[in-house]
Amino acid sequence: MSTIGYYICVPFAWLVRLFYNLTNSYGVALILFTLVIKLIMLPFQMKSKKSMMRMSRVSGQMQELQKRYAKNQAKLQEEMQKLYEEEGVNPMSGCLWSFLPFPILIALYSIIRQPLSRFMMLSKDVVTEITTLATTLGYNAELVRKGYEEIGLAKFISDNFADFSGKFDGLLNVNYNFLGLDLTVMPGDVWKDFFTGGWPVIGVVLIPFISGALSFLQSKVSMSGNIAAEGNDAAARSNRMMMWMMPLMSLWIGFTLPAALGVYWIVNSLLYAIQEKVLTKYYKSHMEDELSEK
Repeated sequence: MSTIGYYICVPFAWLVRLFYNLTNSYGVALILFTLVIKLIMLPFQMKSKKSMMRMSRVSGQMQELQKRYAKNQAKLQEEMQKLYEEEGVNPMSGCLWSFLPFPILIALYSIIRQPLSRFMMLSKDVVTEITTLATTLGYNAELVRKGYEEIGLAKFISDNFADFSGKFDGLLNVNYNFLGLDLTVMPGDVWKDFFTGGWPVIGVVLIPFISGALSFLQSKVSMSGNIAAEGNDAAARSNRMMMWMMPLMSLWIGFTLPAALGVYWIVNSLLYAIQEKVLTKYYKSHMEDELSEK
């Protein structure tokens, strides 16, 4: 399983590393990475958005069919399938692409958490050699948060790069600072110092809240004009619940994981909200033209 995870991370790590080498900024590299991934995904998400809006348009007809054939499930399925074919709706396509950000998030988390083996693509033996050298220079892995040993090692290497330079092929001097913030820090570890830690702490702690707010905006924009999200039936209640669940999840992600992942989530949510606004307006106009032609 770890081997599969490694190869899933390879293209994402290559992209982040490319942008880091071009900009020498970890934060800017993450922003550019998010933008490129968004552009790659755009054709698929356009298809998903179109299908979801078509589903929303026929939701009234679907409810009528459900009431009419409540006691005849076979007939209901037949009529629903006929409605889908007439309206060009695929009920599954709208859901499929909405889950894609999560595998990307997991892969990026792995790249951020394991900068030597994932981001720099160094072998396990080379990482062991680097750890041995770092230990002789004063690095103590026991002082690093469990599971984040490679981040601690990467920061130690950056602080003492002269002792590592030229000794290991592929080893990079990674600078995690962005806008005065250490992107390896977890907001949940430093929030108690919010009023005394200055901007490095204030900025990091604000990241989860910005992420949660933008996630709420993303959900709000996504559901605006969605007929299926209105009313008081089970589907509408489920949609409205999701509008609150995503921001809460964003807040949790922001507090419990490195700030670098929060930066990605903020940019992703902002781009998604803009995308949804533009696509909703475009497809709404397009579907109105279709209805007028019919």
